[in-house]
Amino acid sequence: MWRKDNPGKKENIRDYTDLHHLLVLANLESYNAILIEQNIKQPRRLELLREMALKQLRTIQTLDFSAQKILAISDKTEAPE
Repeated sequence: MWRKDNPGKKENIRDYTDLHHLLVLANLESYNAILIEQNIKQPRRLELLREMALKQLRTIQTLDFSAQKILAISDKTEAPE
């Protein structure tokens, strides 16, 4: 799908994404290997991988937002030099 939407980009899709998505992708690759070892059929694997990807992305976004809030509060409470 990405290749279809970006016909002029010949590099790997990973060259165009952010750290969060790369982390999730690495986790999905490991999880997929486990599911293959468990003889889970491809349609079911895709369902499970999609669920995991969405859950991880939501978690990362929540953590990122929380970290930004903490940094913003910290910046406001620091004493001026």
